[in-house]
Amino acid sequence: MGKRTLKVWNIALIITAFALTIFGTLLTRSGVLASVHTFGASAVGPMFVGMLIFLIIGSASLLWYRLPQLQSDHELHSMVSRESSFLLNNLLLVGAAFAVFWSTVFPLISEAVRGVKVTVNAPFFNQVEGPILLGLVILMGICPLIGWRRASTENPLRNFTCPLAVAVLSAPILYFVVGVHVIYAVVAFSACAFVLTSLLLEFFRGIRAKHKLTGRNYLACLANLTWGDKPRYGGYIIHLGIILMAIGIAGSQAYKLEQEVTLDKGQEASVGNFRLVYEGLNTYPTATKERVDATIAVYSGSRLLGRMSPSKEFQQNQDTPKSDVAIRSTPMEDLYLILNSWEGDKADLKLIVNPLVMWIWIGGWVLLLGAGIAYWPDARERRRVAALEAQRAAHAGALMGMEE
Repeated sequence: MGKRTLKVWNIALIITAFALTIFGTLLTRSGVLASVHTFGASAVGPMFVGMLIFLIIGSASLLWYRLPQLQSDHELHSMVSRESSFLLNNLLLVGAAFAVFWSTVFPLISEAVRGVKVTVNAPFFNQVEGPILLGLVILMGICPLIGWRRASTENPLRNFTCPLAVAVLSAPILYFVVGVHVIYAVVAFSACAFVLTSLLLEFFRGIRAKHKLTGRNYLACLANLTWGDKPRYGGYIIHLGIILMAIGIAGSQAYKLEQEVTLDKGQEASVGNFRLVYEGLNTYPTATKERVDATIAVYSGSRLLGRMSPSKEFQQNQDTPKSDVAIRSTPMEDLYLILNSWEGDKADLKLIVNPLVMWIWIGGWVLLLGAGIAYWPDARERRRVAALEAQRAAHAGALMGMEE
């Protein structure tokens, strides 16, 4: 790929991303789509359409005008290189964006062409976006293990041996020992094991080199290594956060349990590893609202884990009550209880068990930590730039003195 192409590609991606944000705002604000996430019909649609047309034409014109200046110092020399993995990563992200875009506008197109609005539901997004997410996860494990520009064949083979072995061994352990029998969950967890191993190896190699060089303890070497090359190791921490999120997504999608039950006072129901005993309703009226709670004792076998109280709240000036979901969250699984309705002492409840959801939140915090480290200002770089600027100023002053 030529020098100019990569730079043009990156700028085109930036333009497309911004245009899609305007298009998304158009869909939600103009009432074009009917959804719980959209506003009602309004007169702002034509303004957003005009803005979108101006943005696309203006940006494309500027890009065409600046083409001669878009020369890059970097060129893709080989498909076995870190640059090629970045390019493939971009292509996967573009594919994910196109899948979301097409499935969003397809109901509008089908209604305009055939007069029938086709609904695109969550299963379609899961089937399309799941493999793309898996490809991105695998790329995060491959990228740190190959070199820049033209990587040799021996290095990747040597670097991939340990992560591949861990991934291959993880699959039968997950299936036969842990009891993960959903195939795509086994594949996803094995891919995450591959990436985690590659990241840990990168940290291990750097820490070992620092330890041999300085003789300091390994924890100090870890801090010195990360802070000494913040963009690189902050990026690795971001990868770690994404892997934790991927583990949470895979677990919650593969093993989510959901059921609805109607219980009388004293009756019980089971969902997943939980046994739920319905203990009755409580009403709390106030001057402006009324709150109805359902008290449910949660057991694991014969052990009482606690009590949960899903509720509904009725405001005086609102026709629709507000539901308050009761949540019990642990690193292994989340339990959600929703009070749908009631009649007398009977309660209609929705029970949901979502495994590993907490790791999505933990991964998000790890990702933010990595981003903070990666973008933290480097004091040495600031001093180097300040010294360079001072040197340039002194040089310019000397030239002016000579001219005088």
